Amino acid sequence: MRFLMTTKGTDPNPDAAVIAEMGAFIEEMTKAGVLLATGGLEPGGLRMVSSAGEISVTDGPFTEAKEAIVSFALIEARSREEAVELARRFWRIVGDGEGTIQQVFGPEDGPQDGPGPR
Repeated sequence: MRFLMTTKGTDPNPDAAVIAEMGAFIEEMTKAGVLLATGGLEPGGLRMVSSAGEISVTDGPFTEAKEAIVSFALIEARSREEAVELARRFWRIVGDGEGTIQQVFGPEDGPQDGPGPR
């Protein structure tokens, strides 16, 4: 099962100890084959809305920087519970913050595993 984990605005200037601990965590998860991708995101980005055949594009969909999704991790886990435990490990390292965990569905998941058309 794949899960997308996202975090909202956290401390943009973590200390060296947090950076080192996060680096070790990322290396461990990568070697174990759990971490498939990770990265930081531009806080503002672009907002796209499609309505009645018209597509509009505007800058920055967020009213406050703390509401913006600033990083993500795509992981492979055996269960939702394992994904939650990995997220708990992440938050123990970085401290306070907010994020989400969402299961990712795709063609390789098989016809019965996810919602929507294939």
